Amino acid sequence: MVPVEPSRRPVVLVHGLKDNAKKMARLARHLGKEGRDAHCCDLIPSWGQVGLESLAEQLRDFVGSSVPPEQPFDLVGFSMGGLVSRYYLQRLNGLQRVRRFVTISTPHRGSLLARFVSNPGCRQMRPGSAFLQDLARDEECLATTRFTSLWTPLDAMVLPPSSSVVSGARYRKIWCLAHPLMVWESSCLQAVTEALD
Repeated sequence: MVPVEPSRRPVVLVHGLKDNAKKMARLARHLGKEGRDAHCCDLIPSWGQVGLESLAEQLRDFVGSSVPPEQPFDLVGFSMGGLVSRYYLQRLNGLQRVRRFVTISTPHRGSLLARFVSNPGCRQMRPGSAFLQDLARDEECLATTRFTSLWTPLDAMVLPPSSSVVSGARYRKIWCLAHPLMVWESSCLQAVTEALD
């Protein structure tokens, strides 16, 4: 297969907890204006009722139906969607095709708020969970994707906000007042474009 220019490589967008594909629509439009073919994945259910492994399998199936076979693509995950994407990359062979990986306000080290919700997905997002420990075991492999983590010190959902910092990633601090606004904040949208370039 002939390599695709990075500016034309497809990009798959993965939303977070309690969201759906519409959450990523503004980012998709922004990337479309930049000449990218953006695909928004819909994870169901997204409130943590199922484990993140199940959502990662949905992501794998979405990629299979949305991106031509063997076509390299880029991957962007917001919040919980970043952890779902990591599982896809690290456990479901996603690393073979993904060239750039960007997470936005993802609790790579967990969030203390997840302790207040007892469903399976939220339990996996608690600091020190078996799920997060498993991903941390070989997280250095993510460096093969040119991994970038975008985060805000003002995050009130990812507690502490520094949980978005993970080894092997390049970091960019975005000053945004609220966690849900990160995928709409113009400086974050531009940072995603730069990370994918």
